[in-house]
Amino acid sequence: MKHAGQAALATIEPLLVELRALDGVVEKRPGVFYRKSAAFLHFHEDPTGMFADIRIGREWQRLPVNTSSERSHLIRLAAER
Repeated sequence: MKHAGQAALATIEPLLVELRALDGVVEKRPGVFYRKSAAFLHFHEDPTGMFADIRIGREWQRLPVNTSSERSHLIRLAAER
């Protein structure tokens, strides 16, 4: 599964806008977010859809972000961190 390119990221732009608004989260490259100096969240594109990898503790968790409820779930997780 490859990292999401510009065209794929354009399909989730409203989600990216919400992530950019979170306190303490910085987008260092399009679709790649950091908290403090650590990678925190990035996206992958796949024929089955878009996925986000979010760091929870020391582990990465992959979540689908293809529906509004999946995107809301990601925003909640990111905001809790």
